[in-house]
Amino acid sequence: MRSSRLRATAWAGLCLCGAAMLGCSGPSGPPRYEVSGKATFAGKPIAAGSISFVPDTSRGNRGPGSFAPIRDGRYCTPPGKGTVGGPHVLTVLGLDRLPGSGGAGEDPPPLCSSYRLTVDLPKEDTTYDIDVPSSAK
Repeated sequence: MRSSRLRATAWAGLCLCGAAMLGCSGPSGPPRYEVSGKATFAGKPIAAGSISFVPDTSRGNRGPGSFAPIRDGRYCTPPGKGTVGGPHVLTVLGLDRLPGSGGAGEDPPPLCSSYRLTVDLPKEDTTYDIDVPSSAK
């Protein structure tokens, strides 16, 4: 009798865990929007780099952040993993060439130090061009 009760409890626990896992596998959280655009440094395309998008909690925005690689002066957040819209702090890191394109073991030099800016993004897919000023070097 005791072993059948233990088996029933274990089975119920497994079912609950399975149901919880299924509930977590679907879309959840706030809606996310794609952001794409041009990324330039002093008006010239940034060859390679990245942009991070972090909701600005000091202005009441919450949710997951996002990231977009820069390649040949353009960027785009990954599908389904864009921004939540609203106030964000963006951090741009630009390189003058793609990693590995300058020779064995040579990292490309940064075009500028990490450039930060605050923007208010719409709650819809959008295009937002970024020009890092030459003074950010």
